[in-house]
Amino acid sequence: MTGALLVAGTTSDAGKSVVTAGICRWLARQGLKVAPFKAQNMSLNSYVTREGAEIGRAQAMQAAAARVEPHALMNPVLLKPGGERSSQVVLLGKPAGELTARGYHQERRGRLLRTVTDCLAELRATHDAVICEGAGSPAEINLRQGDIVNMGLARAARLPVVVVGDIDRGGVFASFFGTTALLSAGDQELIAGYLVNKFRGDVSLLEPGLEMLSRLTGRPFLGVLPHRDGLGIDEEDGLGLSPRGVFRENTAAAPYGAEVLRVAVLPLPLMSNFTDVDALAAEPGVAVRFTDRAEELADADLVVIPGTRGTVRALQWLRDRGLAAALSRRAAEGRPVLGICGGFQLLGERIEDEVESRAGTVRGLGLLPVRVRFSPEKTLARPSGEEFGEPVQGYEIHHGVAEVRGGEPFLDGCRSGAVRGTHWHGSLESDSFRRAFLRRVAAEAGRAFVPAPHTCFAGLREEQLERLGDLIEEHADTAALLRLIEEGAPSGLPFVPPGAP
Repeated sequence: MTGALLVAGTTSDAGKSVVTAGICRWLARQGLKVAPFKAQNMSLNSYVTREGAEIGRAQAMQAAAARVEPHALMNPVLLKPGGERSSQVVLLGKPAGELTARGYHQERRGRLLRTVTDCLAELRATHDAVICEGAGSPAEINLRQGDIVNMGLARAARLPVVVVGDIDRGGVFASFFGTTALLSAGDQELIAGYLVNKFRGDVSLLEPGLEMLSRLTGRPFLGVLPHRDGLGIDEEDGLGLSPRGVFRENTAAAPYGAEVLRVAVLPLPLMSNFTDVDALAAEPGVAVRFTDRAEELADADLVVIPGTRGTVRALQWLRDRGLAAALSRRAAEGRPVLGICGGFQLLGERIEDEVESRAGTVRGLGLLPVRVRFSPEKTLARPSGEEFGEPVQGYEIHHGVAEVRGGEPFLDGCRSGAVRGTHWHGSLESDSFRRAFLRRVAAEAGRAFVPAPHTCFAGLREEQLERLGDLIEEHADTAALLRLIEEGAPSGLPFVPPGAP
């Protein structure tokens, strides 16, 4: 078996990533070797594979769902926005330059379609099944000519397509019908069925609509997935920030000790890898919230400054909102601050940037004895070490090179008073290190907070992936899905809407 399936959606955030991960876990349970695949991803949340390639975090989590190691083949094209009109193009895990949206769309069809189909073919040759995820909607007719991730990929590789719709938003029947109707006849032939996501209530009340739409389109419904709190994988953008973050909704869990620890996260412009704070929010009694208001930092026990693709832009944003002054007051009072990657860089004395913003030399916040120079080469690494006497692992994705000129060592960065900075994403997922870090933060903040002794972040992720597998196994037509994967694209007449020429 070397089959494949494409999971598309009526809209962005319809549930494609979750459904893809769920199908991967369900197939892995059957003893099949499965791989996820997303031809093109636009995200500032990324991950470094074992071979040193950068891919979207969603694909890394889908690989975990499939119980395989993440690989660059699983996300051959990653776009990392650097502003409203341009993105860094990461090709097969390595940066390949900056392009405007128009420039990318004009050149990608010929140059990149072959790349993504070759990657998919290589995965299919080494796996029993490949579950592909689309992007946005397959009915973006203004982008269809250069499409390499939705119907363009499906046509090139003859993939059956399952369309997911989020019924919680309303209008799901019109979305299914309209999505199909807008496609060309050749694209319509590949639409194999529909999957309803996030349904609340009595399914029997939905069934007449399902039957009617099936008659109108000639396509079956392949399942109705119920709404479940806490299901999801690492987000591709900031749409799902608090309270809908995967682990951030657990902040109401009772503390293990006497007090709650309050964490404020600054939502920087072009924020990247904000999923770093999920490991904090997974701890009982750690309340995580995102805020851009200076007055809300006053009662926070820890302020986290996450990564960003626009360090210089974020510096000005902090100053404009009074957040820079609030952070300086915290540092003077000995109250904890943690900067990660771009958040670490802007805490330093100065930044020399002729790469990202091309702003030249810019004054930093001056809270850490660090000077940063942006290099054209991107650092992509999976470091490991020891901090507080505990083992810790992370991953690095950055152009900025930090020269630490004082302070106390902290991972690859440094500490000055209660202000700490590091380039290491993912370090807080190391359980014993995270607990040691939180004990020090609590002491510096004057809180009687005690981290729970047995919280296992990897275990919580695994439980979540198991629940996604359960969702598919219990509520999707798994026999039909397996048949599509084995037999390939359906055959038959395309759907032509009433009144169409």
